[in-house]
Amino acid sequence: MIYKDRTKPIKERTAHLLGLMTLEEKVGQLIQLFGWQTYEYTEGRVELGESFKRQVREGGIGSLYGTLRADPWTGVTLETGLSPRAGAEAVNAIQSYVLEHSRLGIPMLIGEECSHGHMAIGATVFPVPLLLGSTWNVDLYREMCRVTALETRAQGGTITYSPVLDVVRDPRWGRTEECFGEDPYLIGEFAAASVEGLQGDALDSESSVGATLKHFVAYGSSEGGRNAGPVHMGKRELLEVDMYPFRKAVAAGAVSIMPAYNEIDGVPCTSNTELLRDVLRGEWEFDGMIITDCGAIDMLASGHDTAADGEEAAVQAIRAGIDMEMSGEMFGRHLLQAVTSGRLEESLLDEAAARVLDLKFRLGLFEQPFADPDRAERVIGSPEHAGLARTIAAEGIVLLKNNGVLPLSRRGGTVAVIGPNADAGYNQLGDYTSPQPPSKVATVLDGIRHKLSAEPERVRYAPGCRIKDHSTEGFDFAVEAAAGADTIILALGGSSARDFGEGSIDLRTGASKVTHNVLSDMDCGEGIDRMSLQLSGVQRELVKRLKSLGKPIVVVYINGRPIAEPWIDEQADAILEAWYPGQEGGHAIADILFGDVNPSGRLTVSIPKDAGQLPVHYLGKRSRGKRYLEADSQPQYPFGFGLSYTEFSYTNLRAEPAVIHADGTAEVTVEVENTGRCSGTEVVQLYISDLVSKVTRPAKQLKGFRKICLEPGEKQVVAFTVNAEHLSYIGPEYTPVIEPGIFRIGVGRNVNDTLNIELAVVEE
Repeated sequence: MIYKDRTKPIKERTAHLLGLMTLEEKVGQLIQLFGWQTYEYTEGRVELGESFKRQVREGGIGSLYGTLRADPWTGVTLETGLSPRAGAEAVNAIQSYVLEHSRLGIPMLIGEECSHGHMAIGATVFPVPLLLGSTWNVDLYREMCRVTALETRAQGGTITYSPVLDVVRDPRWGRTEECFGEDPYLIGEFAAASVEGLQGDALDSESSVGATLKHFVAYGSSEGGRNAGPVHMGKRELLEVDMYPFRKAVAAGAVSIMPAYNEIDGVPCTSNTELLRDVLRGEWEFDGMIITDCGAIDMLASGHDTAADGEEAAVQAIRAGIDMEMSGEMFGRHLLQAVTSGRLEESLLDEAAARVLDLKFRLGLFEQPFADPDRAERVIGSPEHAGLARTIAAEGIVLLKNNGVLPLSRRGGTVAVIGPNADAGYNQLGDYTSPQPPSKVATVLDGIRHKLSAEPERVRYAPGCRIKDHSTEGFDFAVEAAAGADTIILALGGSSARDFGEGSIDLRTGASKVTHNVLSDMDCGEGIDRMSLQLSGVQRELVKRLKSLGKPIVVVYINGRPIAEPWIDEQADAILEAWYPGQEGGHAIADILFGDVNPSGRLTVSIPKDAGQLPVHYLGKRSRGKRYLEADSQPQYPFGFGLSYTEFSYTNLRAEPAVIHADGTAEVTVEVENTGRCSGTEVVQLYISDLVSKVTRPAKQLKGFRKICLEPGEKQVVAFTVNAEHLSYIGPEYTPVIEPGIFRIGVGRNVNDTLNIELAVVEE
């Protein structure tokens, strides 16, 4: 059989296999079912369900989604879910049945969520992408992706639904935490690194998985920050901003892409032929698989209302270029009938099925569809991977304010650790996280206690309040704990923790307690959009009570979107923005608080003074206006901002040559010196402004960055190469152009703090 001959070219193998398939088998390859619904796991044994077996025998199934996933949505708990070994064994049972009982023995594609680690019990929980972006360390992120791919493939997962490449435009959006930030250039650098890390040198390696880029496109620009809301965006901005990271990732070799739920100018992305066929397949020459988000085809008939019924919705989607449907409901119910009735050409079915088969061949599934349970048990959640999670968390935490109270001394003094996020493990993991045993997650309280383990009496704790609850029952106990301390560490913020059945917190003791009336603290995550960026519940009131004690207050924000609290910005002695720092976050925060790590994280989203300023992202036009009646339009903390325990100076900014042709290059150099008393890491940022253009342009655009470590008194010359890609923009005809003229080059520590010189571009 040619398709089973690994020496034959993949295209030939795909064509041969497709020619052997029935119509039902072709449709089957386009269907992805929910994997956790295909089996029962009891007493350490996996039993496949009869419905799943029947579907395999009658026509086959192309893929399973979330086979190894556990969370409240799936209903799979820590007690009923699969361990690393059991997960690998479950995948092997599924693949064995498929190979033995389907007519052609086509292996299953196992798709998993992996935006900040594999979403499975026992896997390493890394910080959320918003923190990953804040590291400005692409190499470190690439290493994380290699680890994630290793853990996922070890259990039998072969394709992942990451990276998320949405450009954040309104941080009230609950999925802000899943994104790298508000800048397309930075996201593009992380996008390429993600593909390189996840897919590795060879897609069929036992340590590689296919990357699925999502959500294509403009999902982060929805109306009012509401999830999946309409997008009002011109073609130029779409091409230049929101599509840019996807283009970079496609160029890096991504094998799969997922259209977004939203519509753009009235056309849903799921059925947008211009986006999927003309741009993605045509202009970008993308030859991978296009898979829908869950329920997206159904939305065409029930939500967007561009289709009269399910069959029309399915036909619209496959005509536009969709190859596989996550959930499989619409394709499984309607495609066969659409072809037999003549409503859909079989050639379109062949085209989609061929791309699914091609991906399976490229992943090496026909040669090795099975996982190695011993390897899964050995590598998943290893101590080395936990160490990497701690390093990443420490690099992405941003020091927003410090009046000298940090770093804390280990030599003496009592610390009061207060706040709803001081000892709430799930609150620091973010959305798209599987349940974890408490021993695996280090909270802020854990981290500080570990630092001062020789003197446990120096640490006092009280939760004070919950995230969303308006009860002040715990205030007096928090004040009592803080009154006897020298410094207050106040862990505030948000929560993207879904109901994992962990119970509630006793506001008097801080202990977990079982209750039948659990108050959900979730105020962020998918589907949790907000009208405000203020702290939820009574957290601000707690800060005011503690401030009255007159003691130094260090605020640690643990959250998934920017927080706008000007009073706290003014009154706190120091502020750390830790985002959701993952399983090792408490240790990483303590490392920074006590000076074992010098903070080097920098903001990738602007933090406004008030939600009324939105949009406040830095990539605004010069014509956007100056101020409101109440305040100017500048954010509280600008894009690229972050403090250190040392100081850096910038001098001798140059561009050589200072005049270039449109196809030329210039080397921009700057000298950076550590002028402080301790070693530190600086993020050197390059911005470019096109001073005069035929189409209005942003005031500044990030076009390069370098992260460098310097000892006290050490200097380093940092160089950037500026070329046509950095100077061009989408012109009047919607094609890239470089106009002769003057460009301002800015290099510095954030978008509002740069040295500036001019670069001239002249005609030939």
